[in-house]
Amino acid sequence: MFPKYNVIVVGAGHAGCEAAAAAANMGSKVLLVTMNMQTIAQMSCNPAMGGIAKGQIVREIDAMGGYSGIVSDLSTIQFRMLNKSKGPAMWSPRTQNDRHLFASKWREMLENTPNVDFYQDSVQELIIKNNKACGVITSLGHKIEADAVVITSGTFLNGIIHIGEKQIGGGRVAEKSATGITEQLVSFGLESDRLKTGTPPRVDGRSLDYSKMEIQDGDEEVVGFSYLNIPRAKDQRPCHITYTDSRVHDILKTGFDRSPMYQGRIEGVGPRYCPSIEDKINRFADRERHQLFVEPEGWNTVEIYVNGFSTSLPEEVQYEALRMVPGFANARMFRPGYAIEYDYFQPTQLTYTLETKAIEHLYFAGQINGTTGYEEAACQGIMAGINAHLKINNQAPLILKRSEAYIGVLIDDLISKGTEEPYRMFTSRAEFRTLLRQDNADLRLTELSYKLGLAKEERMRRVDEKNKQVNEIKSILNNESIEPELINEFLESIESATISEKQKASKLVLRPNISLQQILDHTPDLKTKVAGNDTECLEQAEIQIKYERYIEKEKEIVDRMAALENKLIPVQFDYDKVAALSIEALQKFKKIRPLTLGQASRISGVNPSDVQILMVYMGR
Repeated sequence: MFPKYNVIVVGAGHAGCEAAAAAANMGSKVLLVTMNMQTIAQMSCNPAMGGIAKGQIVREIDAMGGYSGIVSDLSTIQFRMLNKSKGPAMWSPRTQNDRHLFASKWREMLENTPNVDFYQDSVQELIIKNNKACGVITSLGHKIEADAVVITSGTFLNGIIHIGEKQIGGGRVAEKSATGITEQLVSFGLESDRLKTGTPPRVDGRSLDYSKMEIQDGDEEVVGFSYLNIPRAKDQRPCHITYTDSRVHDILKTGFDRSPMYQGRIEGVGPRYCPSIEDKINRFADRERHQLFVEPEGWNTVEIYVNGFSTSLPEEVQYEALRMVPGFANARMFRPGYAIEYDYFQPTQLTYTLETKAIEHLYFAGQINGTTGYEEAACQGIMAGINAHLKINNQAPLILKRSEAYIGVLIDDLISKGTEEPYRMFTSRAEFRTLLRQDNADLRLTELSYKLGLAKEERMRRVDEKNKQVNEIKSILNNESIEPELINEFLESIESATISEKQKASKLVLRPNISLQQILDHTPDLKTKVAGNDTECLEQAEIQIKYERYIEKEKEIVDRMAALENKLIPVQFDYDKVAALSIEALQKFKKIRPLTLGQASRISGVNPSDVQILMVYMGR
């Protein structure tokens, strides 16, 4: 019934979809196995993509030839560039999306991707021969062979849904959990544990009083995620902001004695940076109120996502507390919030390609690796799909460095440090974030992806054109001088030092309180000379000039650190021979088996002295 496939992807969430698309676009014959064909690329939680650091990841996926940025742009109902008041290293794009349109566009793109087949069934067992993944066995008993398998199981592995004292087996509301895989993998020596996440109630937008809330509009200019010429949203839907108060908190506290979290029925650790409303009240008892974002789920639906009100309290407590929130007095609940507990595997058991160390040709991506978030899952998916294809074709793996991409930071953190709680990406996790901006992801990654055959000709052509325009703009700004009489009145108006003689335009751009656009507005001749260039290229030229010293400084640090990154540790290195290592370092080195001294230095619990000792021993 089934031919042999090159790659089987188990699960069609954000990680699975990107994995299937990447492997297929590189030439592999791919089978995407999902428990429900109607929930491909489902936005299980909030209907949004991007945000702080996450937006950078989506742009990196797009630059690599992935689909997440394109689908996000095609389903946008609101766009905002976050952190615009800060430096460009912190700017982060975010879209509010139409939940149903997002999923349907993803499915449409996958169906139009040659080499992708679909099958609706659950996978209960892997076919493993000689410690190598060779296919899957489904619940209907089908044995499907493959050269490699990518597991992207999300929250479905032995998933349990908690609502107050109720426990329901499931990987998502109204969808059954997946069993069998965890137990089989544990029998092969992999270590699993439990994590939890949660989601808020959904309510009927017709029952809300928006006049009692703050309106939150999108940006006037919709920049979007994709570097391709994707149609941007011409209209936008507003979101709203409201707040809890002491009355809401008091009602929620009445349900604490029936909370699965406080009664110990949930074993897994939840996301620190996206706590439930009951956790917020408990941990931040001094806070009189907590912010809630009232987010529409799409263009043609009245369903509302109450961001910030994630909870697993009894349904009646949720309902009573919610109706005390300003604007929610007459709220009608579509469905309650719930917590979900599921299996994951400690990611230190993986290599940098996301292949398991215990079983060859078996790859993990997404929440199975202990991460949380669509974006974190999607970027692991594209990397697992790429590396599965490369491995079965005997090609060198693709490993992104921490200095090359947020994707590299995320994977290195997981592989080197592991995680005891759902891992979420932040800009603070990236030590080279001035290099890893959202605006230059295409310049950083497209050529690399193009050489792999993933990014198409159009992407490479657009990057070449962008580079050409940026360099031309920089050349003009470095060579054109501005007369004092043209600019001094403006400089005085913003309390910036005036100039007494002609000054190069690039030197004025360096001033922190002046934008390139402001300079162009007061210098008609200069404006004419750069006219015809894309706004994106003008912004890129301005950033490169304004932050040149910071960028160069980070590049110098990268070069210095390369010395450690390039010192390889033999795969079978005998750490027991290095007598002076601390006990913790010895244990961590033997378990994680770092590939380089650089990776060894980033392992939690390893001191600089341990790395120095290891370096000296290897030098001998």
